[in-house]
Amino acid sequence: MKNPFLPIKIRILAACFFVLIFGTANAQPQKTEILWDNYGVPHIFSKTTAGMYYAFGWAQMHNHANLVLHLYGVARGRAAEYWGKNNLRSDEIINKFNLTQVSQKIYEQQHSEYKSYLDAFVQGINDYAKAHPEAIDRQNQQILPVVPADVIAHTINDISLNFVAAGDIYDSIRETIPGSNALAIAASRSASKHAMLMANPHLPWEGLYTFFEAHLNAPGFNAYGATLIGIPVLAIAFNDHLGWTHTVNPINASTRYELTLKDNGYLLDGKVVSFETRDVILKVKQSDGTLKEQHLVCKYSKQGPVMGEKNGKAYAVRVAGLENPYFNEQYHKMAKATNFAQFESAEKMLQMSMFNVVYADDKGNVMYLFGGNIPERSEGDFEFWKRKVDGTSSKYIWTKMLPYNTLPKVLNPPSGFVQNSNDAPWLCTYPMVLDPQKYPAYVSPDYWYVRDFREQRIINLIKDNHAITFDDLVGYKLNTGLEVADRFLDDMLAAASTSSDSLTRKAVDVLKVWDRHTDTASRGAVLFVQCCFNMNPDSVFKNPWSAEHPISTPSGIKNADYVARKLNKAATEVMKRYGTLDVSWGSVFRFRIGNIDLPANGCFSLFGSYRAIGFRPDRNNKLKAVDGDSYVAITEFSKPVKAMVSLSYGNASQKDSKHIGDQLKLMSDKKLRPALLDKADILKNVEEKEELEY
Repeated sequence: MKNPFLPIKIRILAACFFVLIFGTANAQPQKTEILWDNYGVPHIFSKTTAGMYYAFGWAQMHNHANLVLHLYGVARGRAAEYWGKNNLRSDEIINKFNLTQVSQKIYEQQHSEYKSYLDAFVQGINDYAKAHPEAIDRQNQQILPVVPADVIAHTINDISLNFVAAGDIYDSIRETIPGSNALAIAASRSASKHAMLMANPHLPWEGLYTFFEAHLNAPGFNAYGATLIGIPVLAIAFNDHLGWTHTVNPINASTRYELTLKDNGYLLDGKVVSFETRDVILKVKQSDGTLKEQHLVCKYSKQGPVMGEKNGKAYAVRVAGLENPYFNEQYHKMAKATNFAQFESAEKMLQMSMFNVVYADDKGNVMYLFGGNIPERSEGDFEFWKRKVDGTSSKYIWTKMLPYNTLPKVLNPPSGFVQNSNDAPWLCTYPMVLDPQKYPAYVSPDYWYVRDFREQRIINLIKDNHAITFDDLVGYKLNTGLEVADRFLDDMLAAASTSSDSLTRKAVDVLKVWDRHTDTASRGAVLFVQCCFNMNPDSVFKNPWSAEHPISTPSGIKNADYVARKLNKAATEVMKRYGTLDVSWGSVFRFRIGNIDLPANGCFSLFGSYRAIGFRPDRNNKLKAVDGDSYVAITEFSKPVKAMVSLSYGNASQKDSKHIGDQLKLMSDKKLRPALLDKADILKNVEEKEELEY
């Protein structure tokens, strides 16, 4: 007998199969939870990866809504239209690189999985703005709604234009140069036999460089870290198995060409070549609120967009990696990786156009990679490509990048550690294992790249410790001693002690008892640093840096009388300014945000302070911290993972947020806080819970 229900069963099974394979047109939203801890860090727990990224977009708006929207508005190349003529220069640059079109093209190239994550992030931003219109300043409401291309354009502007090519694009060097410290200790050098990682980027404490700390969880994904605000993936992070951090590396990933103008074009290989042009109408907001149109002609040479013209010359800039399409995908895979092979597979995508990578994992491995997109060049060394390059010859127009396997890298060196503090790759461990002669001369300087003495500082701190503990690593990070003082102070005192000047002798007495640190109570540091600022290094060092003694040179004092005179000048200035030679460091150097005003510690990286803080003159004859130590994460890959963290200026910028500057007290006290990784611990420290659906 025929079963009358069989066709129904077949239809049900077919429907179930369709749902399993293709999903439903109206899939039920999944709930995602955000647990906000008492330092304003979002701990996101989602049942789907897309839901996790939706909540990540929401969370960035929760703490930084107006900053996020401002940065996206800038990345559109319409900042002058939104906020006035002071933004016109950035609009011109954004439009010359045609970021709107480039970003849309990159969005269309995304693989479907990662496109869905970006779409979710953007929807989280827009949904937050709809749910909390009161959080959005009137001047920023015009940015809404945000679209995926805005996020991509912001990422390009942040990384490619403000890190990779800033020196070639802008007319002068920025007042603050981004930097960082990074250190990984292998199991072989760890007292616990677990590898450890120290992440410590040094960036300005505001605007484009603001970090956002977060904890992201979804099935098969669990990562804690930080990213530059507005970027949809964690840029520095760790999970239960591994972690990585970045430092800015001396990489020539952009080139500035000097073109010779002729007959409305430019000379290339002896012929006149016409510029390609694109007309753009920029709108500029006037003081009365009206918009005035300004015509911009964007010129393009074979080398790249023309950034300026002067005296019969034009200057074009070519930027490697500017159109890399899979940046977000690479960083998602890095954060999801559970072993070195998976992590390295993600790194081989080379979607990040610069930055060193310092890595550690739960198998005890450590790695250093001189990362980024390095153009394959026909000739020339690092210094050649750092300068203006002859634009009349096509042989200098690069098109290919060096592959991953040719980049400087070190895995598990005999020393048991890798590190970088923005110097060339050759001293990434000690004793050195990388040979500059085995790499093209244009990859990086073939000598010690003298940014400052931080790299020597950390190597000298750890070189005799072969069983480094977690607390040791924290102590190294918070160490405020100055390598320059350890290297030169004794010679300086000897040079000045014979002076007949009474003020100079008093200065010598102060420096003799100084602890050679820049802690809040350190007395003598202000005098020493002022003296160092007064001196020209070329007039001081007797023995230049040498590869035979890479961590103890330069050394010695060339001219004792010169040093004595500069110390006298510094003593005169300090007495006039503060009334005493032994003024405490923290009474002059301050951590200030809003109404918070605390004594600072740490010093300018120039003098070899691993606690690197940049200061700027402020009210009441004081100096306030404006850059340097920003996000810090020290991680031990034990079971479970252990981590201590801080974000100097706090995890929020929204007006009236209690988390603006709420970690400055930790900074002043030289303390870190535990990273909350276990949900039970998170729940004990929750100040707000949100439940979202996506």
